[in-house]
Amino acid sequence: MSSQARLQRTRAEILDSAWTLISKRGTEVSIAEIAKASGISRQSVYDHFGSRGGLILALVRRADERLDIEAKLFSAFKTEDPEDRLKATVSVWIHFVQEIFPVATDLIRLRATDEDASLAWEDRMSELREWLLELTRTLEEDKALQPAWSSKEASEYLWASFSVQMWGLLTQDCGWQREAAQDVLTRTICQALLRPTTKPD
Repeated sequence: MSSQARLQRTRAEILDSAWTLISKRGTEVSIAEIAKASGISRQSVYDHFGSRGGLILALVRRADERLDIEAKLFSAFKTEDPEDRLKATVSVWIHFVQEIFPVATDLIRLRATDEDASLAWEDRMSELREWLLELTRTLEEDKALQPAWSSKEASEYLWASFSVQMWGLLTQDCGWQREAAQDVLTRTICQALLRPTTKPD
């Protein structure tokens, strides 16, 4: 095995160990614990990722790839009926948030004190905003948006509604069941953004 292949394998093993630990125990997992679970030194983790923020960014990007979020969102965007299109998008995103919640929460927490974490957050959120603008442009083209919304404003409202923080407030702080939270978010987003429809039952 080449040295580059070994590096890639070690990097993947670190990410897999970190994901497992953070998913089970939340944001308090230390770099030392991740290193121990990976069978390497703490310094080796820093050699691969630079900082905890760099590690978290790599974890989120790996989740994007593993869960195929971009392809799933753009598949939802192709749904013919505008209301069904928006609902499908909300469903895809919420299922993604449920998978990445522990890691994303750690990334958000680190933003104030870790420049790498802050850059990581901006990296992922800027891409999501671009994706959602693609969606709201299709809704605007179909004349499905409420007249008060531009496609850009609608995408920004949707992005805010999609926040990991909102999901955490509803399901963690308020204790809502996931299904209830998803139903309420779907209903309120559709009511806010879409013109009333007369779809048959």
